Amino acid sequence: MTRRKTEENYIRSLTKVSGGTSYAITIPMEYIKKLKWKGKQKLEVKLFKDRIIVRDWQP
Repeated sequence: MTRRKTEENYIRSLTKVSGGTSYAITIPMEYIKKLKWKGKQKLEVKLFKDRIIVRDWQP
């Protein structure tokens, strides 16, 4: 796999998850590290106007 140019680092593709009822998108590793997120962490996903907001889940 070739490395993307810097200006293309934030372009991601939408992938259908097996079963066909959900989709997935990869998030740049630098974002995950900056937010201190871990694998299997619960996240809250909201639709706001024309945007999707993903943030840490607060019980």
